[in-house]
Amino acid sequence: MTAAPSVSAIVDDAEWLAHRYDPGHDAFHFRRVPRPARGAAPFLTDTHLGEETAPAILRRSDCLGAAGAASAPLHFIFHSAYCASTMLTHALDQPGVAASLSEPVLLNDMVGWRRRGADPRDHGRVMDGALAMLGRGFAPGEAVVVKPSNIFNPLARGALMLRPQARAILLYAPLRAFLLSVARKGMWCRLWCRELLESYLADGYVQLGFEPRDYFRQSDLQVAAAGWLAQQQAFAALLDWAPARIASLDSETLTQGPAAAIAAAMDHLHLTGDRAAIADHPALARNSKSGAAFAEGERQRDLAAAEAAYGEEISQVAGWAEAVAGQANIPLILPGPLPVR
Repeated sequence: MTAAPSVSAIVDDAEWLAHRYDPGHDAFHFRRVPRPARGAAPFLTDTHLGEETAPAILRRSDCLGAAGAASAPLHFIFHSAYCASTMLTHALDQPGVAASLSEPVLLNDMVGWRRRGADPRDHGRVMDGALAMLGRGFAPGEAVVVKPSNIFNPLARGALMLRPQARAILLYAPLRAFLLSVARKGMWCRLWCRELLESYLADGYVQLGFEPRDYFRQSDLQVAAAGWLAQQQAFAALLDWAPARIASLDSETLTQGPAAAIAAAMDHLHLTGDRAAIADHPALARNSKSGAAFAEGERQRDLAAAEAAYGEEISQVAGWAEAVAGQANIPLILPGPLPVR
């Protein structure tokens, strides 16, 4: 039988993805995920990677002891959904430049544990360790870019405080484009928007002037818009808090000129690499969710079809959301945009 790898062997090898956290045993679960498999999966979840029946389970203290003081530069992409964030994340994955992580479950575990009543000091220590375990590049000098799920957004400022050298991009879809995406994706997407808003209410992340019961009286698209507004409000506060470290980017700028937008993102994150090669990155040629070949202008055509089908409802909800944004002083277009050339 082959001997199980040592703690040092696992921590030193970025193929071992820090996948879960078990607060009962203060342990991280690792699973082996080679770089090509990470690039092929839209999200680093069991749904897309397959179930791991025999993870390597290591005490947090042992992991941190094996990791030492050195760590790769760590940066973040925080997003508000349906904004081409997976494409951007995968496009930034360039060997020798940066390794990217798309929605690692470990950060979802940080959210769940906090909601279950984790002591804030303990949570901060474990979050620091989780970021250390995620921030392991494949090669010396290689940065790590993490795109958390947007359920993590209420913890974004805490993560940036734990990593004062980290930089971040706040990626969002304009309000109408976001609502069109929700409408065309159907019932399950509308339910997901309700679940997201429910989670944000539990986190105290929604400051729109409504009572919790008011959301029961709102349509699906109003609820989706409320979630978008909550994220937009928080993103604006983040930009005001650390404008030198954080920049915004909207999905239409990204998808209409991806090579230029990705180059600007690399500049902001202080990533090296050949900007001229960006246009040939495979992430720009495929649908980030299905893996199918991505036709130029596909996103715009999808939105146009949704406009034809749901335009009247979208207009009503967008008008309502704009009024709410005005009352709550929420910018519909975020300040601090990446200088895309």
